[in-house]
Amino acid sequence: MLEVSQLTSGYGSMQVLWDISLSVKENEIQVVLGANGAGKSTFLKVAIGLLPLWSGDLKMNGTNIAPLAVAERVKHGLGYMSEQGIFPDLSVEENLRLGSLRTKTKSVGDQIDNIYERFPELKERRKSLAGGLSGGQRKLVGIGRALISEPKILLMDEPSSGLSPRYVNEVIERLAELRGGITLVIAEQNISFLSIADTVSVIEGGKTRFTGSVSDFNNNDTLKEAFFGIE
Repeated sequence: MLEVSQLTSGYGSMQVLWDISLSVKENEIQVVLGANGAGKSTFLKVAIGLLPLWSGDLKMNGTNIAPLAVAERVKHGLGYMSEQGIFPDLSVEENLRLGSLRTKTKSVGDQIDNIYERFPELKERRKSLAGGLSGGQRKLVGIGRALISEPKILLMDEPSSGLSPRYVNEVIERLAELRGGITLVIAEQNISFLSIADTVSVIEGGKTRFTGSVSDFNNNDTLKEAFFGIE
């Protein structure tokens, strides 16, 4: 569904990405691994349209989406969850309603009910400020806000950020429940997310260093030790 070939980009005149290439199939979960500063977040921002594509190809279902504005990419079915994922000063339900802006008005209530059915703990806190929730619940609000627009592909930036191991495992379990119904591209430095991944790409120094199956990654001791200190 998503084809990236020799993508380059950066901030202002500073280049951050060099020839990023990866491919994501329909309903696949791909984890894009890399340490802080590797270029993962920059890549996602280019993919959703928050940063310009300097060169290379960016296609979704065979369509060149590089010239499209963010809103047009969203209409094509591309979703994005930032590292924070929420508006902390808004209630849970207000956050969800913001995610429904491209949903037909008559179905917004149904869409929110669907999110509450998937994450019942959010319904209990629907009037609470999102910033006052536990770390795991905040992430669920962010996921719900992203899902409510019914994206075909959801780009997720560091869903483990700021979470304890307990809540990281909870988020992983919830994302696993989405398997088969949506394509996920998860930028992470936490290798625990490989437990739900179909494929993995490694970005280091703004370049793609590996892309392939999780088993191939797990069998590549040189790669794991060089980039993640895993022996």
